[in-house]
Amino acid sequence: MSALSDETIRPSRDASLPDPEELMSRAEIEALQLTRLQQTLHHAYENVPAYRELYDSHGVKPEHLKTLEDLAQFPFTDKEFLRSAYPFKAFAVPMDQVRRIHASSGTTGRPTVVGYTERDIDTWATLLARCLRFSGVRPGDMVHNAYGYGLFTGGLGAHYGIEKLGGTVIPMSGGQSERQVQLIQDFRPRVILCTPTYLLALADTFRDAGIDPRETSLEIGVLGAEPWTQQMRHEIEETFAIKACDIYGLSEVMGPGVAGESWEMQDGPTIWEDHFRPEIIDPFTAEPLPTGQDGELVFTTLTKEALPIIRYRTHDLTRLEPGTDRPGHRRMGRITGRSDDMIILRGVNLFPSQIEEIALEIDELSPHFQLRLSRPGTMDEMTVHIERRPECDGAQAESAGQELARRIKVRVGSSCRVSVEEPGSLARSSGKLRRIYDERPR
Repeated sequence: MSALSDETIRPSRDASLPDPEELMSRAEIEALQLTRLQQTLHHAYENVPAYRELYDSHGVKPEHLKTLEDLAQFPFTDKEFLRSAYPFKAFAVPMDQVRRIHASSGTTGRPTVVGYTERDIDTWATLLARCLRFSGVRPGDMVHNAYGYGLFTGGLGAHYGIEKLGGTVIPMSGGQSERQVQLIQDFRPRVILCTPTYLLALADTFRDAGIDPRETSLEIGVLGAEPWTQQMRHEIEETFAIKACDIYGLSEVMGPGVAGESWEMQDGPTIWEDHFRPEIIDPFTAEPLPTGQDGELVFTTLTKEALPIIRYRTHDLTRLEPGTDRPGHRRMGRITGRSDDMIILRGVNLFPSQIEEIALEIDELSPHFQLRLSRPGTMDEMTVHIERRPECDGAQAESAGQELARRIKVRVGSSCRVSVEEPGSLARSSGKLRRIYDERPR
């Protein structure tokens, strides 16, 4: 059995300082990527029959990769590739070397199962700690972790990262909003980790308890697991008087910690390219796209032992930008949506994030909304159910709803219905929020 090099992870001795790899130049990063990519391809080919069969069928072998550009010769993988290997056939190490297993919910089929060796867990914790430090969290900070624990990677991934940084974890997990509010008031954490929509749901619970969310101890929110707009960031920062930073990851690639956002810049998550090689492709033709052009994000892991992932199509739509705070590492642009969440409404493509962006420009409307798709006749229809803000009266709400429908028509190009609902009437979520309810007959 081949193994990846022992130099794959080298955490800083002082958790408050950047890892040496963070400060590498672009040329140094790409040289490291090439070495690690060659190791990963050999590791996968020699130890995972599914990869060997895939590459043999496409006429490529690990030794064909001489430059980073040669990666384009290798075929893509996706959820179906992992599901076909359910549960453990995609693992590249014996099971006695696997120290932890996580899995997706499996709501659309077999779950995707991911495994971690001891080194994988250490790498994950180190990169999560790197993201937290990059977003302004410091050793000694108390961190309220409201990501879900269990098979979902968010809770435990964040937990180990907080401890690796030298912080104090409050392992709250999701749900029990009244209890969350009580512990935040009693324990006075400086940092909260959760999804952006759940943090806004917690704001409602604070207000219901007679507490101004701006008067809590919280100073930083490290928020992820769902796309969110600049308008949503502004809403959160104004509501809580905090700095809100993005964190990105997905279970198949590692979990949270693949990319993190700078506290100072707040200009999108920086991808830790010493461990991941990102690409952008055209979501329809799968052709590679240059830096700065929008498309689908693809990831290759460079240091994972238990589950190497090569050219994995994430379905997240974004772009790559040059690095800023860490110039050697490229950044992700805002995720505009997922290619598999795209709504095609009477020939017009739209995403929930577009509706969110427009709605939050209208003062009378809240960030809590749902999109319901129906087909009462021969044509598809979309109704936007959105809550009014508490200070907005009925007449203002009706006018705001009409304005939202008008702006969607002008900027997205499709007509829709808007139903303005009472505050607190729409379902909240303690994890990833469901925005789309497709009620069309199949």
